[in-house]
Amino acid sequence: MFATAARAALRAARRPATRPSPASTATAPILLPPQQRAAPRGVASSRLLSSLAVLEQRDGKLNVASLAAVTAARRLGGSVTGFVAGGPGIRAVAEEGLAESYAPMLVENIKNGGYTHVMTGHSAFGKNLLPRVAALLDVQQISDIIGIESEDTFVRTIYAGNAITTVQSSDNIKVITVRGTAFQSGAAEGGSAELVEGVDPKAENMTEWVSEDLTKSDRPELSTAERVVSGGRGLKSKEDFDRLIPPLADALGAAIGASRAAVDSGFADNSLQVGQTGKNVAPQLYLCAGISGAIQHLAGMKDSKVIAAINKDPDAPIFQVADVGLVGDLFEKVPELTQKLKG
Repeated sequence: MFATAARAALRAARRPATRPSPASTATAPILLPPQQRAAPRGVASSRLLSSLAVLEQRDGKLNVASLAAVTAARRLGGSVTGFVAGGPGIRAVAEEGLAESYAPMLVENIKNGGYTHVMTGHSAFGKNLLPRVAALLDVQQISDIIGIESEDTFVRTIYAGNAITTVQSSDNIKVITVRGTAFQSGAAEGGSAELVEGVDPKAENMTEWVSEDLTKSDRPELSTAERVVSGGRGLKSKEDFDRLIPPLADALGAAIGASRAAVDSGFADNSLQVGQTGKNVAPQLYLCAGISGAIQHLAGMKDSKVIAAINKDPDAPIFQVADVGLVGDLFEKVPELTQKLKG
């Protein structure tokens, strides 16, 4: 259960608790060796903590959201163990990442390992998997955290990022998704971790892996790109979106994003959506054209280091958060900017 309160009150109300040391049973293939770390300043060390970071991988490479989850787990102190499905003894369906098969296997390993915290990135993978894990453990999930106050107290945003709340969990096992842009991703230095086969309960389910079709792109991945160029409904059509946004993105070496309005209008694929119901990005440069600045969109990009906006409406809300604003017709300004960058 959660109780929202002032941070000072939470600190004052919290009592040190004792807990037996968790079991040393390891989990299925371990990428990071358990590592005892002192709790950082402001994080409680009243009991022995043990965190399990659930790692998302594709073709043997960890994604940024997973690395951010490891960083968050290390901030808690205590031991940190990495968990990833796949390899000898693990079913192919789990290796493909089906949450219906992955969740019971993960729960069994959590119980065997005696972990106090389970963390993964707040990605599509994490948002699909951890609610199932929390339900099987009969605990409350804590979603999309941006900060850690103590072993049981965490910070997250509400109201589309317009307010910050501090939540406290009394569950014995904390199940948490971590915002990838809120914690610095550490370097993935493989090769030194012990690989230990964990438990596979062979749970039955009605889901079967059929196939997967991946979109290939030479551009940076949207969630982790250093530069992002986004288009909105002001582009008026898919043809104009494709004519104006990709050349500008390529000139900057940027990923392509879109507002929900542009996605709903069919201008761009859903995978490019930035915002509260899309992806959270925090690039060095976020350049948008034809985006008015709805609160749902701002929630997904307002942590960008530099925000530049092109819009013909001088009163558009996007200019309230933009570091650089250009009032003008995007159908003139975007091609002009693209040519200058190429030149």
